[in-house]
Amino acid sequence: MPKRISSAQLKSKIRQAQSKSKRLVNDYNRKVKKHNREVKLAVSKYNQEVRKYNTRQRQNKQRVITELNKLKNEKSMTYRSFRTSTITLNNSFDDLESRENTLINNDNGAMFLDLSELENANSLELYNLLANDDENDLEIDENNEVLEILNNVSEDLLNRWKGALYSLNHLNPDAARHFCTSAREVYIQLLEYRAPDQVVLHEFCECEKTKSGAPTRKSKIQYILHKSGLDIEEAITFVDENVKNILKLFSIFNEGTHGRSGKFSISQLSAIRKRVEDGIIYIQQISS
Repeated sequence: MPKRISSAQLKSKIRQAQSKSKRLVNDYNRKVKKHNREVKLAVSKYNQEVRKYNTRQRQNKQRVITELNKLKNEKSMTYRSFRTSTITLNNSFDDLESRENTLINNDNGAMFLDLSELENANSLELYNLLANDDENDLEIDENNEVLEILNNVSEDLLNRWKGALYSLNHLNPDAARHFCTSAREVYIQLLEYRAPDQVVLHEFCECEKTKSGAPTRKSKIQYILHKSGLDIEEAITFVDENVKNILKLFSIFNEGTHGRSGKFSISQLSAIRKRVEDGIIYIQQISS
């Protein structure tokens, strides 16, 4: 037989039920509001990043257009081999950009395209600076990101880079060659670190090899890009041409053995240094 309750008890239970229901509704509403705030914040942050990305894209695109026009109008045709390499790199980027629809379907594709366009713009800008013999003072702060990257590879590589930077002194009559010797070794060793011979051969036993049986540089680049699912031919070719472009700088360095800081101004040497630093960061970013 059901237990009898008084009207007062019934009213009390109803109030308790109503109170509990109200608490549940309030808790739910608070959670909904919190969720909406978080979604709104996430959307705002995403839109902010999209705007930043689009701004960078426009800036890089405009830099490429501006610097390419300067190169085409340049009459002296100085540093012919580097000029040819710079044009080849730009053409390689055009080929890469034609595969944009393929790249954006990859999680890392849009970033890779953005970083690659930046390298292309850097190359064009540097050629024009060298060709025009710009004597303006250029102060470049110590790049801690590069120091951290090299320190994570090896202390020896870090010390080599610090030695290269130390040589860029206006009192050093042979600054170009000194910087070249150390910087080239650092750049090559970083690529080797990111794609060791044995690892590449294990991953791609049928890869293209040198006469000594080691994987070629292009095979190493393929291995690096394969890890991110970006090993399409246009991407491999662009990265390879970008490496060639930076290495071509070191050939120019070796020619600068006379006069104040070699044949280059400190401003030019500093700009070349920045090109190499950005190239080091690029290798790190696409191989992470």
